[in-house]
Amino acid sequence: MTDQDWERDPQPVIDTSKPHSARVWNYWLGGKDNYPIDREVGEQVRKVYPGIVDVARHSRAFLGRAVRYLAGEVGIDQFLDLGTGLPTVDNTHEVAQRVNPACKIVYVDNDPLVLVHARALLTSTPEGECQYVDADVRDPEYVLQQAARTLDFSRPIGLMMLGILGNVWDDAEATAIRDHLVAALPSGSYLVLEDGTDAVDPEAAAKAEQTRAEAGDPYKLRTPEQIAAFFDGLELVEPGVVSVSRWRPEPTPWGLPEEVTAYCGVARKP
Repeated sequence: MTDQDWERDPQPVIDTSKPHSARVWNYWLGGKDNYPIDREVGEQVRKVYPGIVDVARHSRAFLGRAVRYLAGEVGIDQFLDLGTGLPTVDNTHEVAQRVNPACKIVYVDNDPLVLVHARALLTSTPEGECQYVDADVRDPEYVLQQAARTLDFSRPIGLMMLGILGNVWDDAEATAIRDHLVAALPSGSYLVLEDGTDAVDPEAAAKAEQTRAEAGDPYKLRTPEQIAAFFDGLELVEPGVVSVSRWRPEPTPWGLPEEVTAYCGVARKP
C-alpha cells in the first residue's frame, strides 16, 4: 500500500466509548477485535433477538459463496468491497484469490480500528493486489476516485455491499448511493448486496433495531421489497432476492437451512 491510501486519516484515533457496527458485528462472529461498549450493545441486541448471531454467520457464508461464484463461474477478477468490517476468516480477497490469485480487491471502510487491522492483515497474493480506502459510503464519488487507483473501470467489477446500506437511514440517500456506484460500473459488472430485513421475525427484529438505535449504533431494517429495489435495472441471477441462508447454499441431507432476517441478491449490469 502507498502513503496515498492513508491520506484521509494517517493517524486514526479510536473512540472506545461509542459502539461501532463493524466491531459489534465482529463480536457476533466470535471475534476479539472489539471493545466493552461493542460487546455491551451486541449482548443487548442478542437478548432481544437471539437469532442475530445466526444472521452474522450466514451473512459471512453468503459472502464466500457469492465471491466464489463471481471469481469462478463468471470470471470477475476485480472487487470493490464497501463496508469491509474487521478482517476475519475468509475475507473477500482471500476467497477470490483462492480461485484466481491475480484478483484485485479494494476494501472501503471508515472505522479507525478497521484501518489499523487492514494495514496489518489485508495482504494480497504476489499475483494480485489488495488495497484499502479510508472513506465513507456516503461519499461515493470519493470512493470511486480512490478505487480507480487500483481497479480498471473499463473492465467488469464485483461491487460488494454487504450490510452497508442499513447504516444509511434515509431511503432516498441509500438509493442514490447505490445508483451512483452502479452507474460507474461497466457492463458485465455485478452487484452483490445484503441487508437486514424484518421479514422473518418482525417483532424481534423491530426490538433489535430499536435497541441498536438507543445504544448509538443505528441500523435500519428494510423490507424484502425495498432490498429488491436496490437491484432495479440489473439482471438478478438465480435464486433472486432471498434470505442469505438460502442463496445457493451448500447441499446437505437436511434440505434448505432456516431463513434468517437478512436478504441478499447477486445481479449483473447489462
